[in-house]
Amino acid sequence: MADSTFKLLPIALLLCLSASATGTTARMLQDSRLSTSLSARLKLDEGSSSSNSCWESLFQLQSCTAEVVLFFLNGEAYLGPGCCRAIWIIQHDCWPQMLASLGYTPEEADILRGYCDATEAGGSARPPPPPPPPRRPN
Repeated sequence: MADSTFKLLPIALLLCLSASATGTTARMLQDSRLSTSLSARLKLDEGSSSSNSCWESLFQLQSCTAEVVLFFLNGEAYLGPGCCRAIWIIQHDCWPQMLASLGYTPEEADILRGYCDATEAGGSARPPPPPPPPRRPN
């Protein structure tokens, strides 16, 4: 019985080592394919000025998060020019779906885009007032 245990131990050890090596190789191949497509999706082309402005705009958007929250919660109809510029660049030049992935609903992203498009075009910085509430029949 002890003799069969000594025979099985080296075989089990060899199987474990070969499985480990195969898993490591598969993981390395998979990672190299993902990094290529991820860099393409994130527009990480070296020396590209558009990718630099995309990343700068994303960091600017992070720094003006409080403005965006107040814009929606308190109904404040003002976003600073830097914040609007960042939203405009992200929506038009970089990743149009980025606001949705940051947790904004499609409606909120559309509102921000419309507001900042009007601001960038030199239009009014304030959206039109909401329509009056409907009258109740007497």
